[in-house]
Amino acid sequence: MTSDVRQAFGQELPTVIEWPDLPAAHQPQWPDAIELAAVRRQLSTLPPLVFAGECDQLRGHLAEVAAGQAFVLMGGDCAETFAANTADSIRARLQTVLQMAVILTYGARMPVVKVGRMAGQYFKPRSAPIETRDGITANSYLGDGVNDIAFDPQARRPDPHRLIEAYNASSAALNLVRAFTQGGYADLRQVHAWNQDFVRDSPAGQRYERWAAEIDRALSFMQACGADPEEFRRVDFYAAHEALVLDYEEPLVRIDSRTGNPYSVSGHFLWVGERTRSPEGAHVNFAATIHNPIGVKLGPTADPDDALRLLDRLDPERVPGRISLITRMGADKVREILPDIVQKVEASGRDVVWICDPMHGNTRTSASGHKTRQFDDVIDEVRGFFEVHKAIGSHPGGIHIELTGDDVTECIGGSFGIEEHQLADRYETACDPRLNREQSLELAFMVAEILGAS
Repeated sequence: MTSDVRQAFGQELPTVIEWPDLPAAHQPQWPDAIELAAVRRQLSTLPPLVFAGECDQLRGHLAEVAAGQAFVLMGGDCAETFAANTADSIRARLQTVLQMAVILTYGARMPVVKVGRMAGQYFKPRSAPIETRDGITANSYLGDGVNDIAFDPQARRPDPHRLIEAYNASSAALNLVRAFTQGGYADLRQVHAWNQDFVRDSPAGQRYERWAAEIDRALSFMQACGADPEEFRRVDFYAAHEALVLDYEEPLVRIDSRTGNPYSVSGHFLWVGERTRSPEGAHVNFAATIHNPIGVKLGPTADPDDALRLLDRLDPERVPGRISLITRMGADKVREILPDIVQKVEASGRDVVWICDPMHGNTRTSASGHKTRQFDDVIDEVRGFFEVHKAIGSHPGGIHIELTGDDVTECIGGSFGIEEHQLADRYETACDPRLNREQSLELAFMVAEILGAS
């Protein structure tokens, strides 16, 4: 263990925060309060998953994004599962995000802040608390951190011990991600190796391979000149998830002994969802209390005053990089609703990071009953996001994507032309449809072209 890591462990002290009793939407109905209290006590004693200094480092990078000097890429699973928390699955998701980041960095000539939707995304809000199939009623699946996806009344019973499982799974994932990103796997000289299983039959893979060859030549030239920066051999990679289940999040707050400020040690970046962003609610109070960088999802029901109220509540000191507004309007509404929000926030003089989530506003149900998304809608919302910011003169700071490194068939379209009747071929998500690797790289090329032309 390095001295920096020893010091970081020593900086995290036990929580001393008393959380107020505020309205909290989308919380599990735990059947045993005594059992829950014991789990919360155990969580409050566990080591930090991330450190305050890492969160501050990310906030500094996001301040550069807010200033128009960088771009942020957030990508990963819709809902992580314990079963998929394997080395192969984590590596595939990480590899896809790193490939997208290479495309964005090379195409846009701009630093890319890399953030994974992973190591904590074990909780999901649902539209209804129960569901019925064939006359049997059970609790809705709320993520592996709460209950089991199997449709069985007993399996769907909320189990607070799963909060400890979520912590342990997140710890394992973070350990592996750190090993990959700091131990040579993320070396830019690996850009070809990341693609060997993919390039022959994939249009996006073939295009990526051409760019990788150009990067290789540039790296060889720099090495011949005696330049071999450390940044080419490792990357900073941060973990993000939605701060949803407060019985998990609250016990994982620690006080930083350097500053006396509270930080969540469950992830570097946490966001408040569209369904829980009431300024008077418990989720916004939680986010306002911690000093991590924070995101807020804004859907088509949001208006400019909503955004300003949230900013006043979450960032009264106006710290650059503290707040990211993640807009999820839908392809058919982004050009109509987003301009007024951006104009009013920009006019207030706040340094926020604007991020486009083109996934959640474009979900529909297919004739076969599968939740899906049209790739063209995802692309169109991203284009609309950039058009709005270009017209206003603000910086389109990033994209937030649900993706997997596997060749799933969950979203319709893309260069492989996945059609609706193919959805069942490899429909593997635990909740919402994700872009597969091919579609993710296609999207990255499109965004790189827009950024490079601006």
